[in-house]
Amino acid sequence: MSNRVAIIGTGSIGVDLMCKAIKSKELDLRFVVGRRSDSPGMREAMLRGVETSSEGIYYLEKHIEEFDIVFDATSANSHAEHDRLFSKHNKFVIDLTPAKIGELCVPVINLELLKGKRNINLITCGGQASLPMAYALKKSCDKILYVEVISSISSDSAGIATRDNLNEYVETTEFALKKFTDAEASKAILNINPALPQVCMQTTLYARCEKVDIEKLKSNVSAIVRQVQEYVPGYNLVLEPLVDSGNVTLAVQVYGNGDYLPEYAGNLDIINSAAMAVAKFKSRLSGYSSKIAVIEEGVA
Repeated sequence: MSNRVAIIGTGSIGVDLMCKAIKSKELDLRFVVGRRSDSPGMREAMLRGVETSSEGIYYLEKHIEEFDIVFDATSANSHAEHDRLFSKHNKFVIDLTPAKIGELCVPVINLELLKGKRNINLITCGGQASLPMAYALKKSCDKILYVEVISSISSDSAGIATRDNLNEYVETTEFALKKFTDAEASKAILNINPALPQVCMQTTLYARCEKVDIEKLKSNVSAIVRQVQEYVPGYNLVLEPLVDSGNVTLAVQVYGNGDYLPEYAGNLDIINSAAMAVAKFKSRLSGYSSKIAVIEEGVA
């Protein structure tokens, strides 16, 4: 399959995606489009010699045959409109908004199961950080009764779209937690921290479970952290699993790769890195799956 890509959205996520796509040897970045010709992201794309337009989705429609993969880095409401066009033209979409229209994806969990799907939704940054841990926990106990995740991010890495989509963030993260763990109940919280110096992303998971195998949990968590680090090098376990009468607590921190955004913006880097993993997998369905293994192969 061809690997020509387009990006819609020129905020922090879109520009960092652009830098990742330019660096990639497997993707051919053709367009970066948005709504404001004077936005910092649009200027950055022009400086890097990428074809740009402030006509957004309408520009992509004019050039619909010139790309094969599109990253949507706008908002949940906008994605609903955009996907009507992409669906009409059968374009493969990687959705970085919490729109919950496409197939929910965490690369380390279900990437290979998404062959043949057209619209892939990357849930939320908190989902990408917490779901690998939650899924490892599912594999280590009889049942998860309740799971709660709290993500703290720097206010400097929470852009307009993040703040406008807070309700969708919570709803989509909670939905995904239930989907991937079969938990009876779930809760997601996002803290936007104004502290200086800026804090990196940290996600803490609390769960109430039946019959947790502690040694199996430690092994599964260690295995999945290594797998996530294949596409998010800054993903690290900072609190080993603590188990007390079926109550489980653990935490991860995420530092960014520094492609465009500062290292503390791990919340943006993790969802962009997941998007790149999906795009590369789509571009070369054979080979990449051996590097990003589905969790069942690496976790007991």
